[in-house]
Amino acid sequence: MVLVSTFWKRLRLTLEMIKFEHSIFALPFALTGAMLAWREDGFATAGLGWKLLWIVVAMVAARSAAMTFNRLLDHDIDGRNPRTAKRQLPAGTLSRSFAWGFLAITSVVFFWAAASLNELCLKLAPVALGVVFFYSYTKRFTSFAHLVLGFALGIAPSAAWIAIRGSYDVRMLWLTAAVMFWTAGFDIIYSCQDYDFDQREGLFSIPSRLGIAGALNVARLLHVLMMVSIGALIVSFALGWLAWVGAGVVAALILYEHSLVKANDLSRVDAAFFTVNGYVSMLFFVFWATDILVFRRAPL
Repeated sequence: MVLVSTFWKRLRLTLEMIKFEHSIFALPFALTGAMLAWREDGFATAGLGWKLLWIVVAMVAARSAAMTFNRLLDHDIDGRNPRTAKRQLPAGTLSRSFAWGFLAITSVVFFWAAASLNELCLKLAPVALGVVFFYSYTKRFTSFAHLVLGFALGIAPSAAWIAIRGSYDVRMLWLTAAVMFWTAGFDIIYSCQDYDFDQREGLFSIPSRLGIAGALNVARLLHVLMMVSIGALIVSFALGWLAWVGAGVVAALILYEHSLVKANDLSRVDAAFFTVNGYVSMLFFVFWATDILVFRRAPL
């Protein structure tokens, strides 16, 4: 019983460390990329169910590895930041050796999932993992760290396309761009909470460089670029009206997200970051998946 109790405690702490529930942010966009690829295959992709399963496994494993690496690299920084000092590694509820072991396991699972998809996925797997690991270093030398994080999540739908088709289509760059701008925008909003700490520590971020008001303006611009990218994607794939409705719903949610946060009032950042963005990704997928399934247009 003691071993079982210890296992479940470790599992709970590990899931909290990697913010497992946040996998919902990027996963629906990855599944949208997979559905667009399925559509391009004329809705005749062999073994679609297994491929979708391995896409989910690869996504969750890569994100878990990236979050663990980030926690390990930022161990000392997190310990000095009052907002993050209670995280599992600085608080000592999980050990660094345990985190390194978990990082190794999730990385192996990611490569296993990539190999189970196709040869190109396996070849690109080290590149993908390198990108998501590289992000953790960026706040030490560039204010563009938010865009690097966005790109790390943005490659997910392109990777899902490759997983289904075994090749790439440049039109998917529009979805990669949309996710990149979306993620960078909401990450800027979230990082406004660390404005004082980042300035004191000499860390790079848009808020520490431009101030909170300037950072929120940049976040708004990035979210406008997100919507432009979504529109370009709809046009390039000749999607139906439901995709446009989905884009409108996303735009409304983004506007609501920005209404929650003011330069002089960051008390509702968590609602803007966690709740609204969860709805953005889920509703985007629901509308676009429905459009693809209902209209079933032949690919261009």
